[in-house]
Amino acid sequence: MVMIFTNLAAQEKPAKWDLTNCIDYALKNNIQVQKSKISLEQSAVSTKQAKAQLFPNLSASVNQNFSNSPFLVGEGTANSYTGSYGINSSLLLFDGGKTEKNIRVQKLLEEVSKYNVLYSQKNIQFSILQSYLQILYAAESVNIDSATVEVSKYQFERGKNLLKAGSISKVDLAKLESQFSSDKYLLVTAKNALETQKLNLKQLLELTVKDELNITIPSLNDIDILKPLPSLQSIYENSLSIMPQLKSSKLNIQVAELETEKAKAGYLPKVSLNASVGTGNNNLSSYNFSKQLQDRFNEGIGLTVSIPIFTNRSTKSAIETSKLNEKTSQLNLLDAEKSLLTSVESSYQDAISAQSQYVSATEKVKALQTSYDLIEQQFNLGLKSTLDLLTEKNNLLAAKQSLIQAKYLSIMNVQMLNLYQDLPLEIK
Repeated sequence: MVMIFTNLAAQEKPAKWDLTNCIDYALKNNIQVQKSKISLEQSAVSTKQAKAQLFPNLSASVNQNFSNSPFLVGEGTANSYTGSYGINSSLLLFDGGKTEKNIRVQKLLEEVSKYNVLYSQKNIQFSILQSYLQILYAAESVNIDSATVEVSKYQFERGKNLLKAGSISKVDLAKLESQFSSDKYLLVTAKNALETQKLNLKQLLELTVKDELNITIPSLNDIDILKPLPSLQSIYENSLSIMPQLKSSKLNIQVAELETEKAKAGYLPKVSLNASVGTGNNNLSSYNFSKQLQDRFNEGIGLTVSIPIFTNRSTKSAIETSKLNEKTSQLNLLDAEKSLLTSVESSYQDAISAQSQYVSATEKVKALQTSYDLIEQQFNLGLKSTLDLLTEKNNLLAAKQSLIQAKYLSIMNVQMLNLYQDLPLEIK
């Protein structure tokens, strides 16, 4: 873990962060992605361990023993020193195919880990996309609220002059001042929301407190917002063949089937070849040490057959459990497909809805802007009340907020559909 954070600190960070920079950086540095890569390395180690079971083992042993027989003092020495030395090896010849199937299981689990890495990377792409667009939305909200504050300030100052001229009352001026204060409060709230969204993105990028996050604001037009979409069926079919969680679910079914075959191997005998070489020594012997090692040198070879007869139902239980795991893995695949369909359908419907709302909101903003400009002119001439002006102004502000909300909802869901199809993101 120390090594991971060292790499994070050492990596050069861009001066300006666009969506591509954010995703590239997160794919290399996000902790969850790093953990999934470590899990992949662990799976590779497990595969090597499974393959190693096909080879013979080899061990050496050295034993030194001291014994004391006090009641033998009258007949000879009471103490004796003995030693034994040996090399042992065994090779598995047959275990019903359990070892071979275990190797296949570990290879499949290694593939599952690879797809888990891709899945974590895909998840971080979704999170970065959403966080990045939320920052763009918050930044545009700040711009709208800033412009609104400037207008409110102008109207308040204009109201003071109108009061002096006797065109409006003190009550009207108080309404203009109240609106000015309310708009300033909304601006502060919008700025706080922008900083909160930036903090969320910094956390996804694993940036420190000292790191600056200067977001590049792309120029987005109606082509980006109203991008034509392919059919829902084609998007879903593409995602079924692409999304890594589905591929790993299918592999897990194969793993469960192999585990059942492994469990059935418990009914079959196990055959192994054993070989040993050994010698020893004893201090009570009249021969010297080397002569004893030579005289006691022995070699052995043998065949061990282990036949299961009664295993307290362990093998049968293992088979039944494995078959249940097969059913569970099949249901997990169906659940993953259903979950993906729900996500794709939701993004597709949200994109269609947001595009329609954007078109309507655009027309509404244009109409309200025209209406507001006319009412403001009439207010300055004393033909409209302060209430009429503020009501139309708030209607225009609400319409602008609805417009940018539909704008970024459309962009976000269109780009999410691209991610489901493994297509490049198109926010420049």
